[in-house]
Amino acid sequence: MTLIEQATKAKAAKYKVALLSTEAKNKGILAVADALEENSTDIISANKIDMANGEKKGLSQGLLDRLKLDESRISGMAEGLRQVVELEDPIGKITEEWDRPNGLHIAKRLVPIGVVGVIYEARPNVTADVFGLCFKTGNATILKGGSDALESNKAIVKIIRDTLVKENLPVDAITLIEDTTRESTNQLMRMNGYVDVLIPRGGAGLIKSVVENASVPVIETGSGNCHIYVDYDADIDMAISVIENAKTQRIGVCNACESLVIHKDIAAKLLPALNAKLREHGVQIFADADSKQYLEGSFDATEEDFGKEYLDYIISVKTVSSVEEAIEHINKYNTGHSESIITNDETNANMFLDGIDASCVYVNASTRFTDGFEFGFGAEIGISTQKLHARGPMGLLALTSYKYTIRGNGQIRK
Repeated sequence: MTLIEQATKAKAAKYKVALLSTEAKNKGILAVADALEENSTDIISANKIDMANGEKKGLSQGLLDRLKLDESRISGMAEGLRQVVELEDPIGKITEEWDRPNGLHIAKRLVPIGVVGVIYEARPNVTADVFGLCFKTGNATILKGGSDALESNKAIVKIIRDTLVKENLPVDAITLIEDTTRESTNQLMRMNGYVDVLIPRGGAGLIKSVVENASVPVIETGSGNCHIYVDYDADIDMAISVIENAKTQRIGVCNACESLVIHKDIAAKLLPALNAKLREHGVQIFADADSKQYLEGSFDATEEDFGKEYLDYIISVKTVSSVEEAIEHINKYNTGHSESIITNDETNANMFLDGIDASCVYVNASTRFTDGFEFGFGAEIGISTQKLHARGPMGLLALTSYKYTIRGNGQIRK
């Protein structure tokens, strides 16, 4: 089937999905959640092919971690879908309404976007997340996964489509582009009239390519050069615990900490202990001169290190003399994703919250919480680092638009 044929079917499906009741949508999503767990063996078998191919290609540990599926992660995918079912359906909700002097009643009502295209890399769990969120909001979706996850994505989409058929629901609510060439990606990016919005999920290179080349409207999701700033009066144990979690729990995710900023007054107490903890995980540290004296075995940081998303067991460290300098440094090098301050100074905490330009800003917590599941959205379709339409983890509301409905009793304009 050609991409035009797939897109034509998705466009036809969007009108059918938009008319489904909340009960019908929820029933379909729950059936898919059950089917994913019931057919987990098929998904894992397909994923093993992708993992083996990835190892042969020399994918990094971070990318292999993103790619891997097991019983636990499949159960997590299913649980994310079930959480989506529990959330309020935004479609049809009236957010504003008013009467005009001429008697017209105007209402602003949430509606589906239409056909949502998603281009993503080696993250097969995204396939289920996107389906659940798009289906709940009455959207159809066209998926373009990377070649590294092709077999996993095919298995997941087959299960979803088979389930939709069994439930007598629009099967073309989800379609997967199995052609993994760049040509098909370029074609999808220019499918005006078929695709209503395009969401790229992946590394900086993919996102940059889509933003620069797409003629279809794009919601930009960002790479994550996430920082943690440790203030002068921070609790040392808390700082080490939060940094260890943010850096090492999963290295290949966009909300992992890649850069540290340390107040000079706490560096001598914090950094040797932090170095010992991070070395337990094999983390390499690239530090500026002021930090390096306290970090045995570290390397000299370059300008590039301060702005790099490593997706690996590597982190950069910069020493500053104030919270204002920390904010300035972070705003210079961050990607608008997630930033955190560890402090006991409420004034500095508020200054950080106000001054940092990012979609998510934390006080005394790990950046790893920037996630639709953790925010209570059930799942996410991406983490937007732009400022228009949606920002941060994008759940159901981010997949809606609105229209005005106007009721009258024969009014004409004079």
